[in-house]
Amino acid sequence: MAVLITDSCINCDACIEECPATAIVSADESPLRNGEYTYVKPEKCIECVDAAVPKCADVCPTEECIVWDMPYIPEYNGYFVHSDRYSIREHKKKGLMSPAVSPMPWREGITIEQRKAHVSIGQTLRLYN
Repeated sequence: MAVLITDSCINCDACIEECPATAIVSADESPLRNGEYTYVKPEKCIECVDAAVPKCADVCPTEECIVWDMPYIPEYNGYFVHSDRYSIREHKKKGLMSPAVSPMPWREGITIEQRKAHVSIGQTLRLYN
């Protein structure tokens, strides 16, 4: 994964329809116990690596609402599995769809420092003036 929707989300859900991986759900469908805003399923997010800009950030009306998070790869397995920020889906046959089991594509041009700092997608890809 590597995109995270922050608490500045206004729950307009514009990003849900745009996501080509169906990785985004409304606050009502969030797997988090107290999900208050739109949620990105890290085990499904592909960072729209084949596009210039992640589709969710391109349509989001709230500047800096969508930020980079750590890549969904085995090196960050513990980050996702042991986080209160995420609820990883469990597959009936494959088990927990963790980064160790099902790594996802990620934009290597976004540094780990930018990801740790949760820099907004718009800031790194110059979506804002």
